[in-house]
Amino acid sequence: MNKGVIIAGVAVAAIGAAMIVPRVMKPKAVLEEAPVPVVDVEKPQSRDIVLYRNLVGTVEPSDVVYIYPKAAGEITDVFVKAGDVVTEGQAICKIDTKQVDTARLSMEAAKTSMDNANANLSRQRALFAAGDIASAVYEQADMQAKSARIQYEQAKLNYDYQMEFSNITAPISGTVEQCDVEVHDNVAQQSMICVISGAGSKAITFSVTEKVVDQMAVGDGVTIEKNGKEYQGSITEISSMIDAATGLFKIKASVENGDALPTGSAVSLYVVSDRADQAMSIPVDAIYYSGGDAYVYTYDNGVVHHLPVEVGIYDSERAQILSGIDSEALIITTWSSELLEGAQVQLAKDARKESSSEDNSDNVQAESTQAE
Repeated sequence: MNKGVIIAGVAVAAIGAAMIVPRVMKPKAVLEEAPVPVVDVEKPQSRDIVLYRNLVGTVEPSDVVYIYPKAAGEITDVFVKAGDVVTEGQAICKIDTKQVDTARLSMEAAKTSMDNANANLSRQRALFAAGDIASAVYEQADMQAKSARIQYEQAKLNYDYQMEFSNITAPISGTVEQCDVEVHDNVAQQSMICVISGAGSKAITFSVTEKVVDQMAVGDGVTIEKNGKEYQGSITEISSMIDAATGLFKIKASVENGDALPTGSAVSLYVVSDRADQAMSIPVDAIYYSGGDAYVYTYDNGVVHHLPVEVGIYDSERAQILSGIDSEALIITTWSSELLEGAQVQLAKDARKESSSEDNSDNVQAESTQAE
């Protein structure tokens, strides 16, 4: 065998061994540890939570009067019609109650009796002063004069009442919303003659349940919607008695700049149905449920805790917490499938700090390598 060939073979074998030995001697790669879940946390915050309910209301004038006759009779004159603007005291219509003439005659007769009694008293006073009559006669004349005056005053009062009953006038200034009577109509005391709306702003009336009315107070704001436009208002009246027909409480609210709203039209409005002032609250997304029971995850020195809580009212963002945690609890607000009682987690702010430190270290090493 050629010596040169043998030497070459030995060299190749040595090189192969040199390549194999490092592969055989290289240690196994160390398994990387699973990363610790990163979470965000926040403490409970004091917030006002207000819930609203959508209702339907009816537009009414802020002042409205329904006029009924005080005595039955026949309509002899009508001075207004629907749509007319009237002032307080303006004549609406006239009713022949068949009592005015009788009352006038009684008043005139009473006045005549009073005048005669006063004239007689004057004569008796002069005679009594001259000593021509006894005091008893004078006192009797005085009593007759007083009695006649009282009878006249009563008769005049009755006549004034009959005139008031006969002449119907507007009790307020405003617009005639309804007037259906005509001349020669016979009306009774329960017959409505006219409806007048005041010249002021409009109002909204609506009805609510007992639970809702308990959350309301005079002055509370309401939002009214009509044909895509919003109006603001406030509650002015809250009935303390249930309407027997509906079983609900009647509420009245004023409307700002609502003159364009047609009287009698329906509107949509939003009122407070429930509220919690300065309630301890957390994000609704941080609350979980199991079998209907609410619970949250809290953070404590890198460890997760599972705590049951009692939830009050809530809106789309915040929920009221009645019990289960205190104001210093750190509520985990991010979801992870690894959130379990006793699990290890890391705060997001701490993770960002570590990441920033590693980036700075890598930059330093890179600069050192480039320098070499």
